Amino acid sequence: MNRNQISPQVKLSTDPSALRRVDFCAPVTYKGAGFLEILTMPRLLDEASSIVAGDGFNWNISTHFVDSAVAQRSQVLKLGLKGRIHLICQRCLQDCAVNLLETRQFVLVASEEEADAFSMEDDQQEPLVASQHFDLLELLEDEILLSLPLIPIHTDSACKAHASSFGDSGEESSKPGKQENPFNILKNMKKNS
Repeated sequence: MNRNQISPQVKLSTDPSALRRVDFCAPVTYKGAGFLEILTMPRLLDEASSIVAGDGFNWNISTHFVDSAVAQRSQVLKLGLKGRIHLICQRCLQDCAVNLLETRQFVLVASEEEADAFSMEDDQQEPLVASQHFDLLELLEDEILLSLPLIPIHTDSACKAHASSFGDSGEESSKPGKQENPFNILKNMKKNS
């Protein structure tokens, strides 16, 4: 008999405040899906350049138990994220819609010591310390933040380099012909003093 059939399944609430206290120590499995607005995640809100209708993230989570090598059942958490956030394009310095699609898998462990000792051979799973008051909303926000690009930019056809930045061709300014030396301003300031 499959042990997943023995464990009762609990449906996760879509209310952000309910996601702040999930009991991952209980002998149950979880399943749920919902949508999180960027306004419900303060650290992500700090990263956003603007909030446009439709910005936010759909999430889905499911857990199941598996038999581990040490004859103790482990709970595995599967997480999926799909959504959009607006960030500043580092090429044109304008709003840039960034779409994310991520899946993660975690093995729930009982302590920090177990997490530290977790075998990193399987890069598809990460250890996650379970608790009776696990903040699932914080995990969702963490995973979104980790998925953001280090240097957000539009596609090449969607933006033009800002006048103060170097373009792809290495030009310093948009003036045709002679390129202006960026140190001329300093030279002129020295003459005027």
